[in-house]
Amino acid sequence: MKVKVNEDKCFGCGGCIAQITEVFDFNDDGHAYVKKEDLTKEEESQVKDFVDNSYCPGDAINYEE
Repeated sequence: MKVKVNEDKCFGCGGCIAQITEVFDFNDDGHAYVKKEDLTKEEESQVKDFVDNSYCPGDAINYEE
């Protein structure tokens, strides 16, 4: 799975970081970024749930299988 954060849409609310701390973090600009490329099955499931249920208010996160 490939996870991406669109910095143009991210406004730094931190929801993804609070929910999935192993995968996301803030960069120097205050936007989320993917800090881990090789995700476990559990992390993949968490990311899918987060994205599929539109928990990101900026709709800035997406994934490809």
